[in-house]
Amino acid sequence: MKIISNILTLIGLAAIGVMIWIGPTAYKYKVAFDGFDEKAFEMYKGLGERLIEHGNAVGATVWSAKVADGLTFEEVDQSIRNIAIERNIRGVGDLPLGDQVAAMNGTPWRKLNIYLYCNPLTAAKMVEHDIAYAAYLPCRISLVEDEHGDLWIYTLDMDLMIYGGETLPPELLAEALEVKDIMLDILERAAEGDF
Repeated sequence: MKIISNILTLIGLAAIGVMIWIGPTAYKYKVAFDGFDEKAFEMYKGLGERLIEHGNAVGATVWSAKVADGLTFEEVDQSIRNIAIERNIRGVGDLPLGDQVAAMNGTPWRKLNIYLYCNPLTAAKMVEHDIAYAAYLPCRISLVEDEHGDLWIYTLDMDLMIYGGETLPPELLAEALEVKDIMLDILERAAEGDF
């Protein structure tokens, strides 16, 4: 009986030691999350689930849509451009990366275009709010051919930027949500070939 009592005492002491060791850290995170946007916890929970699913942070932090069968790269390219114009988001550049790789290798390579979009006034407000937002600018859409020849559209999951910390000021939040809506609209409609 004394052995069982000693084992239970050791388990209790170990549990107290663990609580002393992680308690301050856990409290620090709780206090920080209490000041975050009300959607932060669910957003980080979803991010964690996608991280487990994808096995890497990149796959966990993007939105993607498979392009409908039968659509050509050129058709989806035009759809992306047309929807951006319709939604009044400024195209600030595009990178025909797949063509560049093929030219440098001297052999064909998969199709890959990266489109850069921005609402300059919203971007300026984001940088004024926190200069680190500059790393997220401009918004990107990628049209890429996978190893099987299927086409996909990818864009950055903007929820981390919008809900990942303290709540954005109301006016900035409204503008960020509008940009998010535009990027998702381009992703979803272009994947269906909406011209």
